[in-house]
Amino acid sequence: MEKPVFLIGFMGSGKTTWGKKLANALSVPFIDLDHELVNKIGMSIPEYFQLHGEAKFRELEKEMLLEQENRVGILSTGGGTPCYFDNMDWLLSHGTVLYLKHSPKSLFNRLSNSDIQKRPALQGLQGEALLAFIESKLNERAIYYDRAHIVIDQINTSLEDLVALVKQQDLV
Repeated sequence: MEKPVFLIGFMGSGKTTWGKKLANALSVPFIDLDHELVNKIGMSIPEYFQLHGEAKFRELEKEMLLEQENRVGILSTGGGTPCYFDNMDWLLSHGTVLYLKHSPKSLFNRLSNSDIQKRPALQGLQGEALLAFIESKLNERAIYYDRAHIVIDQINTSLEDLVALVKQQDLV
């Protein structure tokens, strides 16, 4: 593998879980941009959001992304990473971008069963308000997400299919 595979998608789409599985199956490193960021700042992302706000977080996220320039492997990004500054252009030019696509209802089900406290953008949202937020954000982000080199229906794609797809792209 000469260049990284960047996993993008909405929060809860499985970027970390699938990234680890894919990296293991391909015997390459796995890098989680959110975990790298937490290690750098010494606090959780919700704490950073609360102290410094989203704008500062997005600047820090961009800085962390640029620090990955010479790394190779499977790299999962934050859900909003491709949607700020020129991040999507950078991702597209520095590796292969794979979008783990879900329907709003699928994301709603997954996020409803997760720890929402760990997701600053979802604070106070549940039920129809959460579904409406997901639908709105997905519509907003589609212009970024849909530019990915590879778009997969994450629910209906097996790990074996994903490995074959990455290998077919001559990425490993």
